[in-house]
Amino acid sequence: MQSIAKFVTQYAKTIIVIWILFFITMGYFAMQLPSKLQGDGFFVKDDHIRVTEELSETFGLPAKTIFVLFEDKTGPEIERVLSNLEAIEEINSIASPNDVEAYNRDHLSYATLNFDNSVKDYFPIIDEIRDILADEEGIEITGEPVISKDINVASQNDLMKAETIGVPIAIIVLLLAFGTVVSSLLPVLVGGATVVAAFGILTLLSGNVNLSIFILNIVPMLGLALSIDFALLFINRYREERGQKSIEEAVQVAITTAGRSIIFSALCVMIGLGAMVVIQVEIFQNIALGGSIAVLLAVISGLTLLPALITVLGDRLNKWRLIRVKTTAGRWRSFAGFVMKNPIKIIFVAVILLGLAMVPIKDIKLAIPTVDSLPTSYEARQAYDTLTDEFGLGEQATVFLLAERNTGWTDRAGLQQMLDIQEKLQADPRVKEVTTMFTAADIHSVDTWEMVNTNPQAPGMLNAVAENFVQDDQMYMVISIDAQGASTEAQNFVRDWMDQDLGVEFALAGQPKFNQEIFDEIANKIGLALTIIIVTTFIILMLAFKSILIPLKAIIMNVIGLGSTFGILVYIFQYGHFGLPEVTIALIIPVIVFCLVFGLSMDYEVFLISRIQEEYEKGVENTKATIDGLVSTSKIITSAALIMIVITGAFAFTDVMPVKQIGIGIAIAVAIDATIIRLMLVPSLMKLFGDWNWWLPFVKRKSKH
Repeated sequence: MQSIAKFVTQYAKTIIVIWILFFITMGYFAMQLPSKLQGDGFFVKDDHIRVTEELSETFGLPAKTIFVLFEDKTGPEIERVLSNLEAIEEINSIASPNDVEAYNRDHLSYATLNFDNSVKDYFPIIDEIRDILADEEGIEITGEPVISKDINVASQNDLMKAETIGVPIAIIVLLLAFGTVVSSLLPVLVGGATVVAAFGILTLLSGNVNLSIFILNIVPMLGLALSIDFALLFINRYREERGQKSIEEAVQVAITTAGRSIIFSALCVMIGLGAMVVIQVEIFQNIALGGSIAVLLAVISGLTLLPALITVLGDRLNKWRLIRVKTTAGRWRSFAGFVMKNPIKIIFVAVILLGLAMVPIKDIKLAIPTVDSLPTSYEARQAYDTLTDEFGLGEQATVFLLAERNTGWTDRAGLQQMLDIQEKLQADPRVKEVTTMFTAADIHSVDTWEMVNTNPQAPGMLNAVAENFVQDDQMYMVISIDAQGASTEAQNFVRDWMDQDLGVEFALAGQPKFNQEIFDEIANKIGLALTIIIVTTFIILMLAFKSILIPLKAIIMNVIGLGSTFGILVYIFQYGHFGLPEVTIALIIPVIVFCLVFGLSMDYEVFLISRIQEEYEKGVENTKATIDGLVSTSKIITSAALIMIVITGAFAFTDVMPVKQIGIGIAIAVAIDATIIRLMLVPSLMKLFGDWNWWLPFVKRKSKH
């Protein structure tokens, strides 16, 4: 670190110029990122995708569908609109309400625009559809591609809204911490450079990686908050050293001391992010990638750009003083003394508070975000709700069964096997209807099928029906079950049938299968992800602090704090408090919040314990070292936590529900960690365990005086 510190101070101006050029270049690419984002990231490369692609390519079933909802439109008016839409070459087929009676209800009707697998980017197509419909009254479009595009737009609006709220408040917090305009704006400047650079790099990677629309919110949330936190720690340490040292020397000491804490903190965060990679769901891969880039850049900017700017600015860092910052060391020392005198009482109260916050977890309900993620003010959401209420869209789950028989399906044995599968499905009480080539032809036996098909009066009359369901060695059936597609019952139906022996190779698709794959992938891999986080964090903290107890306590307290956070989230969202509607918790929230906050909360652990360790290594007794560490870091931890809460909590005022839940979840977790855990539980336990805090086998410590 010493050589890095000397290099940064020696070539400060060169480093600033390099960063300016890098910022301009990445800024150019960053502006293109929103157009590169597709989908919500809920994607598992498994049976659902494979079967859906096969059904589209082999049988011509739609890969995706856009619904056009008509209100108070006559048949000729509908035909005229659909005729205009036929000009869009990517549309594979159109189903009109003039041809399908079920697509009509009183004054409402809808058409479907069907697409095959050749379409990769729906956003330009949706723009083209909206351009064609721009002058039409009483016509709206919806469907998964439209909802995805509108969530993209809503996410961009949310980002601007959150930054408008969060950044000014963060500057105020920094102003209260530092007192001067220049020192308060510097962390925000560095944070902005970090986020823009991260967006630029993600744009360059977008050609090889599918990126979720939620990246647009997660990366700034993480990159800006961490950059400002790191800068706050660095500037605070620099100011401490500046009183006795030159500008260059103070910067170098800050790099070697605060820089060490920054690196360890970032490493803990990246472990949490990296552990998500084991869960093979695209959104977790995206957040792991985008978050890791943001954290890495936050470290690089915090250890190069920030110290270079401070070196060049020198004492102008204190220019334009608006507030005379008073020392709070006396109050913090009194607080630390109170904690040291009453550790058992404080632990008891803290555990009771955290335990009470955990109680609502028993009612937690997790769901994959769907159209509910989109605010009700958007046309696509309103149209989807209308289709659900008036036409029952989504009330019955549809499952597709695709089976493969090496010798084909058209011989007698193949026909009988197909009929046996159909009858077995029909015997399941959860199944409302099975559509096969037999049901389509209203034939109930193989004998009847063969007799009709060989009728000399109408040879091969059933071939056209068969071709809709059988191609070479492939055959599919459509199963309607009496459950909503997103329900647990639908998922259990799929799980039960995946284990059935039908005598042939088969796979399932449809919304129940899609949901089951997402849920099971997370359930099967979350244990491994948490194990990676906990074990790796333990090893890193053990090596950093040469202790067994310190990392063990940190992990246990983090788990307790996160448990309390999830309980509060259930109280806010599922119980519908603080003016919010009752909604389920997005399935991704526990994973993302745990993985992110487990690392983020280690920031404060590292900040606090590093200072305690510095004093302890000098020969200071454990209790006094704890008090001194608490006094010197409490203000900075409180300020850093406030900034993290402000930046992430600002997303509480956004409209996309999963983003709102992530922002509030991180803000609550950080608030709990920086107050109850870091300022109460940690010092209390440090007091109780005494010198045992610093015990590590085969490591000798200096005797304390």
